[in-house]
Amino acid sequence: MHDLIPISKKKRSVLYQFMRSNSLLVAAAAMLLAGCTATKKNDKQEPVITMLGSQPVSTSEFRYVYEKNNNGNEDAYTRESINDYLNLYTNFKLKVLEAESRGLDTTTAFKRELAGYKEQLAQPYLTEKSVTDQLVKEAYERMQQEVNASHILISVAPDASPEDTLAAYNRALDLRKRVLAGEDFGKLAAANSGDPSATDNKGNLGYFTALQMVYPFENAAYRTPVGEISMPVRTRFGYHLIKVEDKRPARGEVRVAHIMVRATPGLPAADSLAAKRRVDAIYKRVQQNENWDKLVSEFSEDANSAKVGGELPWFSTGRMIPSFEDAAFALQNKGEVAKPVLTPYGWHIIKLLEKRGLPPYEEMEQYLRSKVSKDSRSELNKTAFLKRIKAENNFSENAEAKATALAKATDELLQGTWTYDETDKGLKQTLFTIQGKQYTVEDFLKYAKEAQRPRTSGTATHALNLLYDAYVDQSLVDYEKANLENKYNDYRMLVQEYHDGILLFQLMDEKVWSKAVEDSVGLKNYFEQNREKYKWGPRAQAVVISAANKELLQKTQEQLDKRRYPVSFAKLTDILFEQNKAELTKEGTAKLSELAELLKGNETLTLDVNGHADAREAAAAKNIAGERAKAATAYLIQQGVPAAQLQTNSRGKTQQVGPDNTETGRRRNRRVSFALYTTELGALADYLNAQSGNPLGVQITKKKFQQGDNKALDAVEWKAGTYTLQQNGREYLIIISEVLEPGYKELHEVRGIAISDYQNYLEQQWVDQLREKYPVSIKQEEVEKLIRN
Repeated sequence: MHDLIPISKKKRSVLYQFMRSNSLLVAAAAMLLAGCTATKKNDKQEPVITMLGSQPVSTSEFRYVYEKNNNGNEDAYTRESINDYLNLYTNFKLKVLEAESRGLDTTTAFKRELAGYKEQLAQPYLTEKSVTDQLVKEAYERMQQEVNASHILISVAPDASPEDTLAAYNRALDLRKRVLAGEDFGKLAAANSGDPSATDNKGNLGYFTALQMVYPFENAAYRTPVGEISMPVRTRFGYHLIKVEDKRPARGEVRVAHIMVRATPGLPAADSLAAKRRVDAIYKRVQQNENWDKLVSEFSEDANSAKVGGELPWFSTGRMIPSFEDAAFALQNKGEVAKPVLTPYGWHIIKLLEKRGLPPYEEMEQYLRSKVSKDSRSELNKTAFLKRIKAENNFSENAEAKATALAKATDELLQGTWTYDETDKGLKQTLFTIQGKQYTVEDFLKYAKEAQRPRTSGTATHALNLLYDAYVDQSLVDYEKANLENKYNDYRMLVQEYHDGILLFQLMDEKVWSKAVEDSVGLKNYFEQNREKYKWGPRAQAVVISAANKELLQKTQEQLDKRRYPVSFAKLTDILFEQNKAELTKEGTAKLSELAELLKGNETLTLDVNGHADAREAAAAKNIAGERAKAATAYLIQQGVPAAQLQTNSRGKTQQVGPDNTETGRRRNRRVSFALYTTELGALADYLNAQSGNPLGVQITKKKFQQGDNKALDAVEWKAGTYTLQQNGREYLIIISEVLEPGYKELHEVRGIAISDYQNYLEQQWVDQLREKYPVSIKQEEVEKLIRN
């Protein structure tokens, strides 16, 4: 099954939401089975279930969409269900018909967008599903085992000439004979392998599992018994001789954290020793149970993982440096830490976080399908697919014309500058046919001229042969893509749904969505004409206080009447002054400017401005403190803060005691401090919850309640007054200040709902107009055929 087809955020959230809400194009995001049974397009006149003006809607189209969206519903195929859905679908098709009549399907933008979706929708049909299924299951089975193998690579290009390919194969065979005769595989790998790492590792690749090597290599490694040497295996890198050293059950996946101390190969001996001593010292502190995160933050030289406590993503065999991997998998218990281990990156202290085995096939299937589609094994799928469509589309090749075409090869092909004689009469020969469609020699040579590229080896004839094979493959795929709508009904219908959906979006936005939002006069008129729909029931203006216990409720009630509650959301810093001075500094005015912006933006806030003086500022200490407070207050008023929001206080001198009786300590008391308050009840709840240490200790709600909004409020008599009760283990204080009679809502109170209703109204008006423009005629006899109950 293919992935959801990408679509723009606006269209996904608006257009397809609209279509789903009308039970129509759920298939716009549906997943289809790749490789569905092919169906031939019916050339006969299809039965019609409804006519929209002169435009027919076939019964088969309606049945397809209906079954996709209603199959499995209890009331599916009843007369009521069929008729309701047909009405919805008719309205939908009317809108599409109108879009087409306005030429919206002829614009370049529309064609480009639809072509992009068609390209994506086609992908599941351009594959061989049975081969993919087999490869996915094979990969999962192989992932349960890990192979340790060594190899010798004889390099040869994927498009090398047959002569070069044979030479590489024979060289690999000779090396295999030498190994079988008793020569050391590792020494031969170091001396002969085209893999640069063989000089150091003697060809050993360590342990690996499925999907970590190119498929032909993986295949040979899993099929070769332990201790034996494979025959030469061809991959895109060349020919490999593979010696299987060991096989073992898969170790699953592990998640670890680490502390790294850099020590790269080639460091001077002194630096290398210093790194080892450093990691040993850190490891000793880990053993002493010092905080892991703190040690990581302080010492790890892996900058990326150090930000998250040294944590690394899950990994399996073959994903990390072998020494790191082995140390990680050797850990058994969560929290266990391995001794420092050396890798080419440095020293690592590894801590086990979690281990897990291979997930079930059902959990891994989609991941494996994605990997297989991008893996080299997808070539098997492509080969099987091309073989099938060659047969299905009656591919027929003209051998004589092919020979004529390939004879045009010259050495310029190797330089990428080749061309051909466009006046040659032989260019019109049919080279091959696909379902009767002719492809000429000229068609191929044009392709070859565009696709050629410089080559460093091989012959011109071989190069043109490769281009011919590529041209045949591309022609087959292009023909198949162009005819998918004739072969697969699911694909044809899904393309039609995208076609209709893209068209619908622009008109719906113009006629309904944007119009309802932007047409303020129309919205207001609609609201006024339908005010009966927007009425309040009985409401109570009330404060509902919920507390975890009676003590908290009592504290809340004591604070309630003050109407001035400490604010915790803003941290206010003091303004410092020099001794015997009350002038604001540049830093002080900057802080006051920020405070002024906070106060001006919220009239519920009030501020205490408190002046302080140092004990050594003589008898005038209180006056100095007052002057400082006044200076700060005056500046706030100058910045636009209403005087009513400010209260100025003088604290007089502050005595210094103990170790704080220093110049620094005394200067901290030559200051203006602030206390911020609000009338918002939420601040009271925050203050009390912070004091109690219980974030849910007190909850306060003040608003106009409708019946049903609050169970505690519904439990008392709806009359002005104060009530207490217990409910669900909590204590409640309810203060009802006024009970309001039922009345009409204002537009600003229900704007969202009113816009939605207005959209529905505009849409229905539009549909009515469309039904006049394109008279609808239902073929009842076709409807009856669909009714089963």
